[in-house]
Order: sequence, then structure tokens, then C-alpha cells
Amino acid sequence: MRPPNDFTKIIDRKRYSTKTATLIAHDAYWDGHNFERHGCNTWLYKTPKGAFFTVTLTQWQGEQDTLEPIDEDQAIDLYEKTLTEHEVTYKGAFPDVQVVDA
Repeated sequence: MRPPNDFTKIIDRKRYSTKTATLIAHDAYWDGHNFERHGCNTWLYKTPKGAFFTVTLTQWQGEQDTLEPIDEDQAIDLYEKTLTEHEVTYKGAFPDVQVVDA
């Protein structure tokens, strides 16, 4: 699957749109056979005002594509663990987060 070009949803009187947001990370990678992970893919976006949201597209009958606002901690968790394909550096995605050596 490819990232959605124009997926927009209003939630709590705020407009989230893939058209104006920056794609941060996703899980749509080529595994030699396809891009889909278990019939769905997730993309992480950041709005121009700094809000994060995910878009999940599904191929499963009876399921709907979703757009969900998330907080920065959830976005960091997805970036670090689940969404392995990064379109933006860590510093670019989370400029206010201090990373320390282990």
C-alpha cells in the first residue's frame, strides 16, 4: 500500500490531513512479495502545528481505514518500535526530545 494522498478527518474540532502533514514513519516496506503487513499498514504524521496522528489502511473486509490523533509519547513509541521505515530523522520528528547515551 502507498501512503494516503488526501485522508482528512475532523476530531474534536481539529482537522487532521495527510495533505498538509509531514509523513514521519510507516511500516510499508517491500518484503520481496508485498508491502502489506497482515493486511494493513500504518503511517505516522505530524501536522504543521506539531500534533501527531496515525492513518491505518486495511484490506480486510468489514474493517475501515482509520485516522487517529495520538500524543507525542505514543508517536515516539511507534517511531522507535513498530514503524521501522523512517522518512524523517529522530531529531527532525521530535526536536524537543533529549536523547541520552545508554
